[in-house]
Amino acid sequence: MKNVTINDKEFELFIPYEKLKSIVEEMAEKMNRDFQDKNPLFICILNGSFMFAAEIFKRISLLDAEISFIKLASYSGTSTTGTVKQLIGLNEDLTGRTVIVLEDIVDSGITITNTIEQIKSKNPAEIKIATLLLKPGSLQMEVQLDYIGIEIPNDFIVGYGLDYNGRGRNLIDIYKVVEK
Repeated sequence: MKNVTINDKEFELFIPYEKLKSIVEEMAEKMNRDFQDKNPLFICILNGSFMFAAEIFKRISLLDAEISFIKLASYSGTSTTGTVKQLIGLNEDLTGRTVIVLEDIVDSGITITNTIEQIKSKNPAEIKIATLLLKPGSLQMEVQLDYIGIEIPNDFIVGYGLDYNGRGRNLIDIYKVVEK
């Protein structure tokens, strides 16, 4: 599909699935090398990261790897609210563990900073951050990212897990809003 309409906005194709798949494969290969002698716990930030996390995790060949999920909310419509609400939290013991946070997109940096602080309080050995997408032009906080799939401009996007008011997550490609 070239263009899609979701709710009241039109979106155009931005990043096709084949490119996303290639980016994810490269990230997973690097993680397999970097964590080969560890038993990492991958933490997926729901809802937006579920497709990215599934694609990464099925390519992780580490037999001791585990995955868990947290659910956070920070968006309303097309913009961040500036606050992060935790809807589902961590239940695992992170003491001494290598934790890899899987995030769909880092834009303001507020959600990932909040997540890092929450994880640090559980005494992991190390925390690594993997984001599929980075909007450097939107960053409001300094964030150390260990794995970055691709940097993108400050456009509002949907698809591949990302939504606009709950819709569009199921699109396999990523689309950007058409400004009129």
